[in-house]
Amino acid sequence: MSRILLVLLALLFAAVPGRAQNGNQIGPPVPPAADPVAASQGPGLTLSLRGGDGGENLGSALEIVLLMTLLTMAPAILMTMTCFTRIVVVLSFLKRAMSMQDLPPALITTGFALFMTLFVMKPVIDDVYDQAYVPYVEQKMDWKEAAGIATARMNAWMLAQTREEDIGLIVELSRSPRPATAADTPFHVTVPAFVLSEIKTAFQMGFVLFLPFVVIDLVISSILVSMGMFSLPPVVVSTPLKLLLFILVGGWDLVVVSLAESFAA
Repeated sequence: MSRILLVLLALLFAAVPGRAQNGNQIGPPVPPAADPVAASQGPGLTLSLRGGDGGENLGSALEIVLLMTLLTMAPAILMTMTCFTRIVVVLSFLKRAMSMQDLPPALITTGFALFMTLFVMKPVIDDVYDQAYVPYVEQKMDWKEAAGIATARMNAWMLAQTREEDIGLIVELSRSPRPATAADTPFHVTVPAFVLSEIKTAFQMGFVLFLPFVVIDLVISSILVSMGMFSLPPVVVSTPLKLLLFILVGGWDLVVVSLAESFAA
């Protein structure tokens, strides 16, 4: 879990320009007294744009503002750029098919989908950690190179889960030239195509989950109508039978295995 948090922080910090560097070493901070801009201003919040090597850079206050903005957007980014979408949609279909929309509670379902996402994404997280975060912390590469490596790894993983027709659709809508190879697909094209493909796949898996439970509903309804029990809702009888069938066949194991194996490495 600590490695996952470090990788996420590395990706967020990578999007924020760091302080000016001299080679691989971070230059010494400018003393307050030596900075004429800071000396001419009174106490309060200041944004410095001078680096140790004379280049311009963002001040620490603006870096914090950008970082807080990225942290605010992080949940939406993680939900759309990982396998979370497919997992949570399939689980929602399963609850609706079993006529138990409140069981398990939505909080438990979302939490399970989140940790299932971390389980599926662990190889990608390890690659980003080893190839981008560690060299960046050890000052073997700058933040731009580390962000490029992390973006390329995420782009490759999302492309492996995305249908070609969905990529073609987004490329056509963006009016951009068709990439020569899949690896050349721009990141702004990959993300919406990936989300669209995930929703389609989740709906297909949900349809397969619905079929046996729909058959049970039809059988129970036919039996109740033939017995003249019109006042008894079929869901009262079919729900326990659905639950019993789901337990006997090891339904949760089948769903989890199917979700985990549906993602390409």
